Amino acid sequence: MYILEDANYFYLLFTIPVIVVLFLLLVLWKKRAQKRFAEKEALKSLSPSRSISKPIIKLLLLCLALASLSLALVNPKIGTKVETVKREGVDVVFAIDVSKSMDAEDIAPNRIEKSKQVISQILGGLGGDRVGIIGYAGSAFPQVPITTDFSSVRMFLQAMNTDMVSSQGTAISQAISMATTFFDDEEQTSRILFIISDGEDHEGNVMPVIDEAVKSGVSIYTIGMGTPGGGPIPIKKNGILQEYKRDQNNERVVTRLDETMLKEIANRGNGEYILGNNTTQVVDRVKAILNESDKKEFEAKQFADFKDQFQWFVALAFFLLFLDILVLERKTSWLTQLNLFNEKENE
Repeated sequence: MYILEDANYFYLLFTIPVIVVLFLLLVLWKKRAQKRFAEKEALKSLSPSRSISKPIIKLLLLCLALASLSLALVNPKIGTKVETVKREGVDVVFAIDVSKSMDAEDIAPNRIEKSKQVISQILGGLGGDRVGIIGYAGSAFPQVPITTDFSSVRMFLQAMNTDMVSSQGTAISQAISMATTFFDDEEQTSRILFIISDGEDHEGNVMPVIDEAVKSGVSIYTIGMGTPGGGPIPIKKNGILQEYKRDQNNERVVTRLDETMLKEIANRGNGEYILGNNTTQVVDRVKAILNESDKKEFEAKQFADFKDQFQWFVALAFFLLFLDILVLERKTSWLTQLNLFNEKENE
């Protein structure tokens, strides 16, 4: 197994196509300038040792060196040791509402980002628990199957946004049904589902689905994101506000936190409702709920030691840059003497 310490440095790879384009523009400019100076045959006689392929080789070496430096900054780490550890914990699934109403900014920075912050901090306090994530709007989809790999959970969590599902709505019923399939350990007595939503645009009769989940041993808690006063739904492009969502009468749509629905779901699901506006209070309450739950001991395999690999890519980058310095743009004399393509006979 490997992990990437900082994948953001992969963006440096975008400098490579920029360098290639600049190189092509330079070659084009040189050809035009040379045509104004002299004819092609005359230029060959003036610079007989100039190589056509050497500049391309130097460009290739430079691009490979930049790619190696980018990988060195990313710092891939390889797991070198696997060990079996005993853990004690509960199974937890977070179902996150990713409908457009979660873009509302009545809580900072907005409802969906606040939800991700809350879950991320909860993950920081977990020990031997297993965690899964579901996203839902007009339909539900599995984001992360239940696992002890919190680093993967965080990575997929950060990728969640309100553009993930094209169909709008709040399919809580589907999310609950899907969550029951995540709890794959029949011996686990504590199965907890946290639904994080503003409770708005709820579709269908969710109560029968909740009853089925409770029968299978799932306790359902709800975390409300937003305020009763609500706020408009921003429409952004590349992070820049364009407009606010409007209804058929061209009135600005205001989305509000529906605590009543979320409280009904929690009460029916043998759980409780938690207002999610204060991150510290939510995290503390969730930790208390998990600590009060019955924990099951199980064995899990994990990588216990990861070793940095950046030094290999740094060495490769310096080697390629050294080669780039050694490679000159003139022809190699011993290759010319071989006359591999019978150039001398054709003169």
